[in-house]
Amino acid sequence: MGAISRKFANNFTTGGVFTSSAIVNASLNNVTDIPSAAKGKLILLSTATASSSASLEFNSTYINSSYSIYKFEFINIHPSNNDVEFQFNLSTDNGSNYNVTKTSTFFYAFHNESDSATTLSYDGGSDLAQGTGFQNLSLGQGNENDETCDGQLQLFNPSSTTFVKHFISRIAFYQHNNYAFDTYIAGYGNTTSAVNAVQFKFSAGNIDAGAIRLYGIA
Repeated sequence: MGAISRKFANNFTTGGVFTSSAIVNASLNNVTDIPSAAKGKLILLSTATASSSASLEFNSTYINSSYSIYKFEFINIHPSNNDVEFQFNLSTDNGSNYNVTKTSTFFYAFHNESDSATTLSYDGGSDLAQGTGFQNLSLGQGNENDETCDGQLQLFNPSSTTFVKHFISRIAFYQHNNYAFDTYIAGYGNTTSAVNAVQFKFSAGNIDAGAIRLYGIA
């Protein structure tokens, strides 16, 4: 361990940058977990861009056994209708049906523009208890020109045929009545079948604009 520490110290004295040479030196001293740090980097698989789209979907072309974690990033998702919910659902038949049974939790924080209302609250109306419907990610989102939602959702080991399919999400959005919202959602798709497609949509109307990027995480 002392030899490894000296190599790291030498590295920091030449600019404090953890370089590949440090990894090589550590590896030569039988430290096998440091090179594995390269694992976990994001691999961009697909970008879906909305243009008055009823929904955005990702199927088994991208969601398969290649990665153990899939991450969706939502960028400026703008609805055509006012006061709507951004939602998602899962499929085990490559998108023919989006109806996987889910159990989830949902809580949020908000703060309005006039600084007259704040809260941190659990929302029992937006969670699911063995429900097959779409899971809400936002609540009452506005559709004015400058109002969008942004955030992410991660889906874990969707190709497993042994375990349920966990997901977690965090979303920031502009609610229709001038509130800044921050939502936290987590749960699982209660199926041991492989999940191979995911659909995103609003509770009413189209996705007017915005993009969703799908990444695989090794």
